[in-house]
Amino acid sequence: MADNARAKRLADLIREVVAQKLQRGIKDPRLGSHVTITDTRVTGDLREATVFYTVYGDDEDRAAAAAGLESAKGVLRSAVGQAAGVKFTPTLAFVADALPDNARAIEDLLDKARLSDAKVREVSAGAEFAGGADPYRKPEDESDEETDGDAPA
Repeated sequence: MADNARAKRLADLIREVVAQKLQRGIKDPRLGSHVTITDTRVTGDLREATVFYTVYGDDEDRAAAAAGLESAKGVLRSAVGQAAGVKFTPTLAFVADALPDNARAIEDLLDKARLSDAKVREVSAGAEFAGGADPYRKPEDESDEETDGDAPA
């Protein structure tokens, strides 16, 4: 349990250091203000770190940002090593976060569901119940219940 807490603290530190270094220390134009660090995960042995990022822009911007991060990997790892003060600085692997794409797909599905619900409401607006509003049979008055053979005596 203590190892998980240590890995979590190191992951949080890596996320902050990489984000700050990208914002202030890296002069690569491919890594402009449109790259956002979303999450960081560190293995239990603290040897490898996966940094998830998103890029605001099109596919060309995403490819340029990936190349920029790959070229800045050494500088970013050095900054992490200085900030962390651990015996072994974890290697950094950058992975494009699929969360925005998944969120967009879910929003599209929800829009389709809303349209389908609206069509169903339009079709059912003037509809009536097939067997009346209350489909259950009821005796017309209490005298019918008493004459029924199933009533207890």
